[in-house]
Amino acid sequence: MKPEKVVNQTPVLNQRPKNEELRKQKLTSIALYSILILLAAVCLFPFYLMIMYSTHTNADIASTFLVLPGTNLIDNFTRMTENVNIFRGFMNSLIIAGGSTALTIYFGGMTAYGFSKFKFKFNTPLFLFMLATMMIPAQLSLIGSYRWLGMIGLLDSHAAIILPAAANTFAVFFIKQFIDGSVPNEILESARIDGAGELRIFHRIILPMIIPALAAIGIFTFIGSWNNFIGPLVLLFSEDKYPLPVLVAMIQGYYNTDYGLMYLGVALSVVPIIIVFSILSRRIMGSVAIGAVKG
Repeated sequence: MKPEKVVNQTPVLNQRPKNEELRKQKLTSIALYSILILLAAVCLFPFYLMIMYSTHTNADIASTFLVLPGTNLIDNFTRMTENVNIFRGFMNSLIIAGGSTALTIYFGGMTAYGFSKFKFKFNTPLFLFMLATMMIPAQLSLIGSYRWLGMIGLLDSHAAIILPAAANTFAVFFIKQFIDGSVPNEILESARIDGAGELRIFHRIILPMIIPALAAIGIFTFIGSWNNFIGPLVLLFSEDKYPLPVLVAMIQGYYNTDYGLMYLGVALSVVPIIIVFSILSRRIMGSVAIGAVKG
């Protein structure tokens, strides 16, 4: 007689614990995603109401709670443009935010490159002093900015808002950390041996290598400049040069009891930024993660 084969039962016995673990992981994932979706809905609900309320009349908003769109969006927009040139404000915001972002990216990257790769005297003390200025509120520097911008004749011009963006301390700090961890010194030494100057090295080697950091800081700067209110309010005097945040405040002055118009003005100012951040949020998070890794 042939001996009977003995079947190993160990895989069958181990299969149940694995199935239970997989089931627990699925339940945990479902619970986690449910909580995240709920939190996202709570965060987005005010913006949804803002957009919905901008399509209703003032009487509807004052009388009931609205969650569905109305039919007065065009009427509200027409009445708003009678006293406020919202299109001009949109262009002013685009000019200020775009110019500030370009200066921050270029000069912030150049300054960060200098602090990161040039070991000159007082390098560390100067960098620490620069970081210390981040603790000073920007509003405290408005008086000094008003004085020196007035001395050189730049008050009531977009340059008064754009030029100070060249000295963005946070941009220098952020980009320097990225260069320290992502740009090896050997590449720079090779370029210098080949006869490349420092400006050429910066433009042809450094800038392409730090694009992720520049993209992240550019988005932060654009959003901050777009939402800037106190600076343009103090440094600009002509209504045709005001950006959107200042014009939205003027809408409240013209229509202090018409909530539909005020919601529409706020929506026109906020919605573009929400769209930009939603599209580029993954790039921001990826750039921050890359900049945090050293070595």
